[in-house]
Amino acid sequence: MAKPSERIVSAAPTAEEARLEASVRPKRLADFIGQSRVKELLSITIEAAKNRGEALDHVLLYGPPGLGKTTLAQILAAEMGVSIKTSSGPLLERKGDLTAVLTALEGHEFLFLDEIHRLFPEIEEILYPAMEDFQIDLVIGQGPGARVHPYRLNHFTLVGATTRAGLLTAPLRSRFGIVHRLEFYTPEELEQIVVRSAKILGIGIDQPGAREIARRSRGTPRVGNRLLRRVRDFAQVRAAGHISLEVAQESLSLLGVDEQGLDEVDRGLLRALVEKYAGGPVGLGTLAATLSEEEDSIEEIYEPYLMQLGLLDRTPRGRVATALAYKHLGVESPRRTEESPPTRRQPSLF
Repeated sequence: MAKPSERIVSAAPTAEEARLEASVRPKRLADFIGQSRVKELLSITIEAAKNRGEALDHVLLYGPPGLGKTTLAQILAAEMGVSIKTSSGPLLERKGDLTAVLTALEGHEFLFLDEIHRLFPEIEEILYPAMEDFQIDLVIGQGPGARVHPYRLNHFTLVGATTRAGLLTAPLRSRFGIVHRLEFYTPEELEQIVVRSAKILGIGIDQPGAREIARRSRGTPRVGNRLLRRVRDFAQVRAAGHISLEVAQESLSLLGVDEQGLDEVDRGLLRALVEKYAGGPVGLGTLAATLSEEEDSIEEIYEPYLMQLGLLDRTPRGRVATALAYKHLGVESPRRTEESPPTRRQPSLF
């Protein structure tokens, strides 16, 4: 199977996209499309903190990749009028790494930690007093003469982002005062995002073309922007640079993205369930071995959208393909045959 980063519909970011995403990323909460409930709650919290002259409470954002957690963190800092420092859980390997970052933070400044669920336990322990009491213990000296010196930190805001909130330890999660889950976007919201990005990038597109790209974007802005750029390439070569409905449909079909936003990897997973395991249930480990894929990739990247569409179920016994999955693959569901009531024989007239 293709690596997650190689799939055109993958929500995982690539290094090449960092610069392009920065150019279309909204800078203010008012310009952020979608997540209306989260936006309203955050705007109230921001206004209250500014009125009190306090740092914003610590924020935890979680949900599938590509939904705007990093963007929201940067917007929150901008709305509070402060700068933001960025790092991620796997990058902080030693206690001194995090200590150096925390002691350098200025008053009310933001620290954004992506993949916060991957912090090492000894690093995470430093965050507990830092988040709660704005204090850390510095060890001065070595050996028997070493002593612990409490160091007061400036009041700061930690914004943690994760795709797997269930892996956060209870002590860490309890120290976040603001916790929000980001949901998949509606086609209407994604259409607005595609139109906005096209305008910023100078891409000619009409409303039906934008709607078609949005419909196949898997509820994810990052995927929508990536598809927009690939369809732009097709339009420039074969359609005088303008994206219409027909151009969007033809180019996306050529890219292997079907009407529900599934690619060959998604269809391969569903076919494995249906053809090799009679629709399931099948364990995650068995499915991963069949697909030559990592369990984490299946669980974090492939499954959420398939479950959102109702094509896949997670059960205590394993993964199960739904009737909708059979319909999508054009295969008759055995359950339909099993569950259909028996035909009653008409009584003979003779």
